[in-house]
Amino acid sequence: MTPANPSDGNNIQATECLKNLPVRTVLLVESSPAHRRLFGIQLRLAGYRVMEASTGPEALELCKQSEPDFVLSDWDIPGMSGLELCRAFRSLPRDSYGYFILLTAHRMQEDIVLGLDAGADDFLTKPITRVELIARLAAGERILRIEGELRASNAKLRNTLDKLREAQAAIVRDLQEARMLQQGLVRERTGRFGDIEISLMLRPAGHVGGDLVGFFPIGRDRVGIYALDVSGHGVTAALLTAQLSVHLSGATEHSIALRGKKSASGFMPPAALAHALNNMMLEEMCTDTYFTMIYAELNHVTGQLQLVQAGHPYPMLQRADGQVQRVGQGGMPIGVFGSPTFDEVELQLQPGDRLLITSDGISEASNRAGVSLGEEGLEAILRTNAFLKGHVFLESMAWSVSEYCRGDRQDDVSAVLIEYTVAKKSSRRH
Repeated sequence: MTPANPSDGNNIQATECLKNLPVRTVLLVESSPAHRRLFGIQLRLAGYRVMEASTGPEALELCKQSEPDFVLSDWDIPGMSGLELCRAFRSLPRDSYGYFILLTAHRMQEDIVLGLDAGADDFLTKPITRVELIARLAAGERILRIEGELRASNAKLRNTLDKLREAQAAIVRDLQEARMLQQGLVRERTGRFGDIEISLMLRPAGHVGGDLVGFFPIGRDRVGIYALDVSGHGVTAALLTAQLSVHLSGATEHSIALRGKKSASGFMPPAALAHALNNMMLEEMCTDTYFTMIYAELNHVTGQLQLVQAGHPYPMLQRADGQVQRVGQGGMPIGVFGSPTFDEVELQLQPGDRLLITSDGISEASNRAGVSLGEEGLEAILRTNAFLKGHVFLESMAWSVSEYCRGDRQDDVSAVLIEYTVAKKSSRRH
């Protein structure tokens, strides 16, 4: 090594750049004791912790034990070459990166290619000045510092991801509980009132959804039936459906249908109920959410049905002879306009007839070409499954919809099936 000139400004600058840095360990691999001593003195003066080895196997063992930050190795060392040592060094498991510098007597292009291929980071050609040695180590120090910062950032990122996974798992558990609670809002999936049988289906697209279906008795010979679809998805929609389920229940103190303005039958008629819910949405609930709804009052003795449609998909009426017709004209959603217009329909169900009310998750289910199932598809399902009844029909319909959209269901699915069975004696309700 060429002695350094104490007055050399570059030498002082190279040494200064290593100040205030963490103490690094350098493994010096050199067969010549004189060269090891000279290099060691210069490295220690520069603030490095120095380990020494005279052979390749000895150096490799020190690398396994101590994980040095730098390895400064001569090309020609006993036991194995510096090139072989570099390859072996790179194959060792480490917690951090190690910077490897090869010392060569003659910098040949072939040697550089071989060294880089073996994993060397830098090369120094003998004779080596102190300033060049310190400058190369300073360059390596920048690499190690960047690598350390990246490693620390990755550790923080992994820690953050772990916390996010834990939070996500907690959210999923909460949503699973919420799903069970929401399913519990549909207290009965089947009801029989005289010769009328009502079957319900409710399947959110996610953990929770914005669809709700149900029925409740509103007198000795009448039953209220509803199907609604809250705009949006997820928790917000689910919370509103939960609140609406209270207002559409058989509990007199909470049910809108069983209190307030009453009709000749003694209960709030469907259109009046839709207006009451609309006023409640606009005046009492601070939300931009709205919902579509069908609410029907059915006389299960006579088969007379009075229905209000508020933006919900058209019910499909299938007569006993198999003919299918669309019911209603549409109407406006609830919670959007101050003075909405709702569609009012009166039907007379006959033995053998059935009325299917579905959410847009069925009628708007799309295939891979983007074509919706639509009313034609729903009519085809009714005709194809005319021999199926109750929940068996609803399950078959759900399967057909899933097949149509290849399982890629983006919206909640709900349905109400009202069937006027062929006259036979039965209890009013089970």
